[in-house]
Amino acid sequence: MNFLVVKRKTILAFLVFGLAIVSVWVSSSMFFNDVPAMGEMAADDDVREIHMITTEFKSTLEDGTEIESYRWDPGTIYIEQGERVDLIIYGVHGKEHPFVIEGTNVEGTVKKGEEVRVPLKFKKEGTYRLICPMHADKDSDGPMIAYIVVD
Repeated sequence: MNFLVVKRKTILAFLVFGLAIVSVWVSSSMFFNDVPAMGEMAADDDVREIHMITTEFKSTLEDGTEIESYRWDPGTIYIEQGERVDLIIYGVHGKEHPFVIEGTNVEGTVKKGEEVRVPLKFKKEGTYRLICPMHADKDSDGPMIAYIVVD
């Protein structure tokens, strides 16, 4: 009759090896899952939603002059080339802000207290400017510009 003799060192080596395999598997499943960095995935998982607001900054100079500036927040968003995105803009400050996205045919208006959904899909890489023409420079309480970076 033959007996299998297993030494304590062999059992310990198998336990360490097994623990190493489990550790690699767990860490790879944690770090390599696709998770959206900005916005949230819509129900159909094909369109990512990015939320933006209109906002305003006010300040008073030493001589009592009040100054203000309008902006989009966030001021920069990132989109993959060919990705379908719904840009959802909520009007917080200002009665209304017309907007255009340079290099596209996209235009619209966001009104205070209302939300506008702008479907986007860029075929070309680049940086596109979301501009409110009512606030184009500092003389008109701007510039109110956001950047859409397409990689």
